[in-house]
Amino acid sequence: MSKIAFVFPGQGAQYVGMGKDVFEKYPNAAKVFEKANQSLGLDIKTICFEGPKEELVKTENTQPAILTTCIALLKVLEDAGIEADVTAGLSLGEYASLVYSGALEFEDAVKLVKKRGKYMQDAVPMGKGTMAAIIGLDRDTVNEVVKEAGKIGIVEGANYNCPGQIVISGEVDAVEKACEIADEKGAAKALKLSVSAPFHCKMLEPAGVKLNQELENITIKPMNKKVIANVNAKYIEDENDIKELLIKQVSKSVLWEDTIELMLKDGVETFIEIGPGKSITGFIKKILRKNKQYKDKVSTYNVEDVKSLEELIEKMK
Repeated sequence: MSKIAFVFPGQGAQYVGMGKDVFEKYPNAAKVFEKANQSLGLDIKTICFEGPKEELVKTENTQPAILTTCIALLKVLEDAGIEADVTAGLSLGEYASLVYSGALEFEDAVKLVKKRGKYMQDAVPMGKGTMAAIIGLDRDTVNEVVKEAGKIGIVEGANYNCPGQIVISGEVDAVEKACEIADEKGAAKALKLSVSAPFHCKMLEPAGVKLNQELENITIKPMNKKVIANVNAKYIEDENDIKELLIKQVSKSVLWEDTIELMLKDGVETFIEIGPGKSITGFIKKILRKNKQYKDKVSTYNVEDVKSLEELIEKMK
């Protein structure tokens, strides 16, 4: 029997206005935004709907804003009786998956990701770290690039998004060196990203330490959905492992391509990206090009507003 996966985007998917029409139309979605405001003691709703953009792109606001939008959209799908067999989220998106699985309460998760954003931002002084996207090289080649550039400083594979798109992270000089080497090895593009910190590399370990202190006050509940973790692209078998996985996730690679391949292997034929933007849907389509045996069986959808929600609900009836 074919399975459904809910997948959630990470930081970078945000835009001013996200979630506004869903808030206005669906009372249960509106409640999620109200809960977020109460939990944070901050008007995250207005930051989502009206910006300004400078506020929305601050990491400590971006993370709770995206999570809140994802969970508001999720509520509408749940109310329509649409459920998933398995779930995963890209980096920040993993928190939405854990909320969906019942392991984390939304109110706890939204506070956690605000702190997570702040700790990630504060872990490395501005201008010391950066990230870059390497387009058009396979994973083995990128790993060689990173190894070679790593001789002059910290640089690591951060996000293994899909075939031919890998993001690297580390100290500015080492990342720039890696981009040069990637160009020499025939990359279609190797470009630095405009990010505020070098996410998902060991420079972020101090953020994991602080996040650990926050997690000590959080109760993790039993999961009622299968969740695949970023750091190892495996199913989380025991909820007692969740805190450790979330701590590691801050400074370890996100194995997104491997996560989607595991879902495909296990019979997922419908992928629903829940949240702002279409980045995850794009990655899945590229992963399907590599895994041709699944291509004709698989459907991908993204829901981010009233129109896309209603189209999907109609289709799934």
